[in-house]
Amino acid sequence: MADTFQRIGVVGSGLMGSGITEVCARAGLDVVVVEASDEAAAHGRRRLEQSFSTGVRRQKLTQEEADVALEAIRYSTDYEELSDRQLVVEAITEDAAVKIGCFRTLDRVVSAEDAIFASNTSSIPIMKLATVTGRPEQVIGLHFFNPVPVLKLVELVTSLMTSVDTSERAAGFVTEQLGKRVIRSQDRAGFVVNALLIPYLLSAVRMIESGFATRDDIDAGMVEGCAHPMGPLALCDLIGLDTLQAVAESLYEEFKEPLYSSPPLLSRMVEAGLLGRKTGRGFYEYSKPAG
Repeated sequence: MADTFQRIGVVGSGLMGSGITEVCARAGLDVVVVEASDEAAAHGRRRLEQSFSTGVRRQKLTQEEADVALEAIRYSTDYEELSDRQLVVEAITEDAAVKIGCFRTLDRVVSAEDAIFASNTSSIPIMKLATVTGRPEQVIGLHFFNPVPVLKLVELVTSLMTSVDTSERAAGFVTEQLGKRVIRSQDRAGFVVNALLIPYLLSAVRMIESGFATRDDIDAGMVEGCAHPMGPLALCDLIGLDTLQAVAESLYEEFKEPLYSSPPLLSRMVEAGLLGRKTGRGFYEYSKPAG
């Protein structure tokens, strides 16, 4: 392989950040994870250890492979630890202002002139992040899907400023080093998948909100009638209702289409902290928060 990456940075160790960290470590890469606090870093480490333990139990990898991968990961609260990284993936909260602050910091601390900065955003235009750096041609979107170790798809999103070299190097990293499938999207809010998925999910929320059908019947209709692996309301819980709302708001801001507007029920649930699996309750109840 002509151009490979060996030193990877990941900002954030939530569900997506941990998943990205895991697939990079399992690919034999050296990974530094930066979190906002020691507590968040410790939680991210526990999440990853649990995932590797599950993988060993299900015979997806050996204990030795899990130990080697974990050894390749280190956590920090200091962005300066990313200074020597060849590629950094941002996977923090879906908030444009917070992500912009992250990219400003990355531009300051990462020393490699040809380093690539990638965002795992599911809806925020890449141009908004690229223009706060001094190297917008090296900023790209790499949108992974949850659970990252299982799902093969990655959306590769180039802004008007992203260079062809950055695009091809990033695509090679995803396909050749991580073994995933790339689809390419223009830099529009929602990209390919969420531009199609979010109106579907919001329609299910509006359906239960209006009393048109029950939660169980809505989900059963799509699972049994359309062969979906999961119903839309269960999928909302898996994604996280706060994330769903943030993506919907980003889409509505860009397109002003009513189908992208957040239903009142979704807003009230987010305000109440009923965010789905990660809090133990959303449209369904769960025995304990995930991860």
